[in-house]
Amino acid sequence: MGGRITSLRIGRGKTVCACAAVAIAFLAGCRITPSNDRDWAPQFSRLSTADFRGNLVTVHNVRNCEYRTEDDFDVHYADRTYDLSRLDSVDYILVPFADMPSVAHTFLSFGFQGDEYVAISVEVRHLRGENYTPVRDLFNQSEIIYLVGDERDLIRLRSNYRKDDVYLYRARTTPVQSQALFVDMLQRANSLARQPEFYNTLTNNCTTNIVTHVNHVVPQKISYGYQILFPGLSDRLAYNLGLIKADGSFERTKAEARINRLAYIYRDSPDFSQRIRR
Repeated sequence: MGGRITSLRIGRGKTVCACAAVAIAFLAGCRITPSNDRDWAPQFSRLSTADFRGNLVTVHNVRNCEYRTEDDFDVHYADRTYDLSRLDSVDYILVPFADMPSVAHTFLSFGFQGDEYVAISVEVRHLRGENYTPVRDLFNQSEIIYLVGDERDLIRLRSNYRKDDVYLYRARTTPVQSQALFVDMLQRANSLARQPEFYNTLTNNCTTNIVTHVNHVVPQKISYGYQILFPGLSDRLAYNLGLIKADGSFERTKAEARINRLAYIYRDSPDFSQRIRR
């Protein structure tokens, strides 16, 4: 009997040691401190920041890549100045993962009078040669970036080159709320330039940050739940909460929001942003 107990203890001890080894391996891969000084992929090499002067906001490092393929492109950055008094719309853009549509990338695009648009996308800041790995990014492996970019970059990359479904929903918001949301996101971009943070697949990602910003503007408007954990379902949540403009049923609203056909037809049009909204 004693030998049996001893063997059980040894077996349990081996199991505990094995679990400890796995935990140590995960922890060994985790970094303690996030950094803005790493060997970044060119499309993530510069952080967007903003200077505020009354109604004028100058955004530094607005990205606009020229793509030949998803992996072959030229990266361009520019400084652009926006007039908050002309900001009058926000669009919610949802890009489901093809192999798991309940998971998605989400970002916002801001529209100004005169048909000028700029998008803000919260993303993993990849190193050179690195790809997105959701499991890895649960363990302090990658920094987070607020990427401010031209729609011809951020939308066409997904609709025309990655061939993802892209849905563009017009938000139900006032100009004052739109302006507050834009400023809040750019202030966070400034904060990350000073003090970087790790991206986290569950807790610090594209959708959780959008929810935080919306709740800053309209307190307690969105509660955290499974439709935030699975952001491919977040458009239905936004529809149910009245956050997006509806075209009848949710199913009809979603069908009308898919912009892939227009993004392909008008891919080289100088008024791309206006065309995909018609």
